[in-house]
Amino acid sequence: MREALVDLSAISRNVETLRAVVDDVATLVVVKANAYGHGAVPCAGAALAAGADWLGVVDIDEALELRAAGITAPILVWMHAPGADLAAAAEARVDVGVNSTEQLDEAAGVGGVTVQLKVDTGLGRNGAPAHDWERYFAVAASHERAGRIIVRGLWSHLANAGDAADSAQVMAFSEAIAGARSAGLDPEFLHLAATGGALRTPAARFGMVRIGIGAYGLSPFDGPSPVALSPAMQLSASIIGVKRVPAGTGVSYGHDYVTEQDTTLALVPLGYADGIPRHASGRGPVSIGGARFRIAGRVAMDQFVVDVGDAHVVAGDRAILFGDPQNGVPSATEWATAADTINYEIVTRIGNRVVRRYVS
Repeated sequence: MREALVDLSAISRNVETLRAVVDDVATLVVVKANAYGHGAVPCAGAALAAGADWLGVVDIDEALELRAAGITAPILVWMHAPGADLAAAAEARVDVGVNSTEQLDEAAGVGGVTVQLKVDTGLGRNGAPAHDWERYFAVAASHERAGRIIVRGLWSHLANAGDAADSAQVMAFSEAIAGARSAGLDPEFLHLAATGGALRTPAARFGMVRIGIGAYGLSPFDGPSPVALSPAMQLSASIIGVKRVPAGTGVSYGHDYVTEQDTTLALVPLGYADGIPRHASGRGPVSIGGARFRIAGRVAMDQFVVDVGDAHVVAGDRAILFGDPQNGVPSATEWATAADTINYEIVTRIGNRVVRRYVS
């Protein structure tokens, strides 16, 4: 009834396209948050088939899911609380991102953990701040010399706050690299740029780039991507009810929408419990039978209504919320505009009641 159709060949094409742009730089494809809602294990396989060198996830459980599925490629995990099971990460040959001397000490106490040092170059989130780099690198070098950890990478994240800010972060990251080397470290993998930085700021590519939203065919920019990408997910549901109503009929909670003439209403079994943003009430685009309509009234927990006018629509017809606009359907970016958010959120928030089906 509810389906997210994921085209794995589109993911492979997107990864191939982006790898060609960055040329000989290594690529890490991010499959965190269930691959931005697309399904971590199948999407990881599609990315690796397209030549991805690494996979990236947020927490250790996500990494272990990939290992349990038989994926042996290098994996970086970058967010964990004190007391996280770093021993499990080490045993699974998963690199752990560390953000502070405290996390370095914790990894050293476990022993055998391969780490990648995160520095804050201007995003203001995790990562060691610049005033602490000298001590941070010294502690890392001390632990590595003693054989307690292996330092394999050094990385940061762009804030996407404009060209000047990106350039300043590139310079700061270069300073961090120099500081790490001065402390006696020789990290193999240096990475700063995600999809947006990889495309817009060549100087930010260093030795590896992290491909996130671009792998799923969506632009990381407010406008279109400068390279052709194919959206991988199409979200749809079977219409479960159709009825003819007179003019003046109120639709959904609060009667924000009232029909202006005799019309047909179609009921679609997707709601905010499935990740459909309530903020898109009255605005979200829907394609039915090749024609475009908009949500009538408020999105409810499990359903929304579409006013299809005099169009011939019957129960069982497919309502497509978003997919590849090349196929004449709305895009996830259009839904993001309707909900005052970003396309990342639209695909990532799709819930577990929506069945993922894969084609290649």
